[in-house]
Amino acid sequence: MSDTAATKSTFLPAKSWQHFVAGGLGGMCGAIVTSPFDVVKTRLQSSLFRHKTASMGLVGNGGSVVVGVPRSGLLYNFVETGHILRDIYREESPRALFKGLGPTLVGVIPARSINFYTYGNGKQIIANHFNNGEENTYVHLTAAAVAGIVTGTATNPIWVVKTRLQLSASHDASSQRVIGNSWNTIRDIMKHEGIRGFYKGLSASYLGVTEGTIQWVLYERLKRITAATEGKGGIQEWLGMLGSAGTAKCVASLITYPHEVIRTRLRQPSVNGVVKYTGLVQTLRLVIAEEGARSLYGGLSAHLMRVVPNAAVMYSIYEGILRWGA
Repeated sequence: MSDTAATKSTFLPAKSWQHFVAGGLGGMCGAIVTSPFDVVKTRLQSSLFRHKTASMGLVGNGGSVVVGVPRSGLLYNFVETGHILRDIYREESPRALFKGLGPTLVGVIPARSINFYTYGNGKQIIANHFNNGEENTYVHLTAAAVAGIVTGTATNPIWVVKTRLQLSASHDASSQRVIGNSWNTIRDIMKHEGIRGFYKGLSASYLGVTEGTIQWVLYERLKRITAATEGKGGIQEWLGMLGSAGTAKCVASLITYPHEVIRTRLRQPSVNGVVKYTGLVQTLRLVIAEEGARSLYGGLSAHLMRVVPNAAVMYSIYEGILRWGA
């Protein structure tokens, strides 16, 4: 009995709960700060807002933001993001910049808590049981992959609701509570699509596990490179932490971004009862055939403007809480 109890008590690392709390708080702060860019990214990824216009590519039409044919050049992509933010603010209300924030927070807090908890404890468990207690790239890779699969499966329904909310444009956005909108969306999905509707885009989410894996592995590598700044305190250590987190997220996003577009398309609501995107491969082929391969990077500028500072904030809070609780 005592041996069994000892085994159970030592399987998880000491203070394993800190990863859960730190990840949740970090994810919450990052999501709030960068929410407007998340709305823009979702709209740029969706075919529902990619209509041709004769103006500069962005017009208001009955209160909705319409995204025109993207111009070439990375610089214009960032200008385009600014235009969309401006038009959402003018045509729909300032609160529209935070559409989907309710389900985002409902999703981000448990998602980050689960992800950081699974990864932070998983890498130690894997190292202790399979690699003589030593961490290396393979340990980090395995832990990150497991964490991504667990997180994606548990939180996919929340992201479906968030995507649907962000794709709905309305002048009345400021007059309705986010919680009320979320509940109406949940009931609508359940009524017309059933339980399976909440798991649309799950295959693309699993494909996106590669992004989280690359991010974690690269982050661990960069942390080792900047390890010389640890313990020095002040701006040098802080910048080292921010730089590691932001760089890891930027590189991982650039490599794996097309899965984000495919996932958004799969989560779109039906139009006149017709579901246009039905599967991972079907969506990929259809998007390339109708819009070209460039469309697989639609919303990339807004995505980078969101995820890089988001990652910097999130990982800084995560590491700060772990060090404070050590």
